[in-house]
Amino acid sequence: MARAFLFVLDSFGIGGAADAAKYGDEGSNTLGHIALACARGEGDRQGLRSGPLHVPNMLSLGLSAAARIACGSAHGLAEPAPAAAAFHAAAQEVSSGKDTPSGHWEIAGVPVPFEWGYFPHTQPAFPAELTTSIVREGGLPGILGDRHASGTEILEEFGEEHIRTGKPICYTSADSVYQIAAHETHFGLQRLYDLCEIVRRLVDPLNIGRVIARPFVGERRGEFQRTANRRDYAVPPAEPTLLDRLAARGSRVIAVGKIGDIFAHQGVTEVRKGAGNMALFDTALAAMDEAGDGDLVFANFVDFDALYGHRRDVAGYAAALEAFDRRLPEALQKLAPGDLLILTADHGCDPTCKGTDHTRERVPVLGVGPGMRGGDVGLRTTFADIGETVAEHLGLPPGPHGRSFHGAIA
Repeated sequence: MARAFLFVLDSFGIGGAADAAKYGDEGSNTLGHIALACARGEGDRQGLRSGPLHVPNMLSLGLSAAARIACGSAHGLAEPAPAAAAFHAAAQEVSSGKDTPSGHWEIAGVPVPFEWGYFPHTQPAFPAELTTSIVREGGLPGILGDRHASGTEILEEFGEEHIRTGKPICYTSADSVYQIAAHETHFGLQRLYDLCEIVRRLVDPLNIGRVIARPFVGERRGEFQRTANRRDYAVPPAEPTLLDRLAARGSRVIAVGKIGDIFAHQGVTEVRKGAGNMALFDTALAAMDEAGDGDLVFANFVDFDALYGHRRDVAGYAAALEAFDRRLPEALQKLAPGDLLILTADHGCDPTCKGTDHTRERVPVLGVGPGMRGGDVGLRTTFADIGETVAEHLGLPPGPHGRSFHGAIA
């Protein structure tokens, strides 16, 4: 039996990107700066966590060794001998940008060579003609926000006004994205989804990567909370990805979390959701139980990025890494001969950097498979090497991008 499990720790970069300065991210290092902050006591929070970063299971798969490959330092983390059958690497992104679709598509074997469209750091951020069209076609009294913003901060600022006026909260970031926050009951969840479909069509000429529905609940400032009913409306990949190739063969591609949305549901045979990292982990474990020969379980763990990276919350990010690490043995115990599990990331979101945007970083590639010889597979020059390794493991012919390292570990 050959099965593959690909877990993306959203935004868990490990620094060292050769082109970080091009993106204004020179020196960014999500893992490194979290580890150093925790070692200094700056990652402590009463009732949440304290002390040095404690992720022994990922370290046993080679996390500190991957960090050395990426940037030349393990940041004071323990450097144990890798567990049997474990392998590690670091990977450099070749796609333009540092956003979610680019990272995930490249992981799945299809780098993004073109530049996405972005909205300027002005206020208003959106072209007047676009806003006019959205208001007209969406039957809206207007919009709120219209700028670059943190999703949680802009919710606090405009949530009450949104409920009072019925105007959706529209904002963007350094990513190629148009985000719309609206109340699930006062505005209506389906109405929000319908509005996002209108906006998706209207921003297509601007080459915007994603339109994101950000539903929330709560009645007043300090009580607003985003719900698990987020939905991403993404541009579909321009070429067949690993997911398409597997689905065309008749294999199951079980997408956990926002994977289905990221790939515009192309090549996805089943979608499973969960509210938060721990629920997503439960969902991924159940999918592992159901996967058969030739199948892929592709999971995204979003909290690292959405709740902690963008909010520049070092302690929260560290605690989330530790919680994920504590559960990792549950996934490892489900691996049977012929299985392959890979942990990786799609970009960075260094919580010690200024601003609230993603950061251009290399990512870890940590894996294990019963009976594999494992080892150090070095610096991969594209995330696409991950997808091609999974493709070879599952018996697919090579794709046009990336080089499999399966022969070095099997």
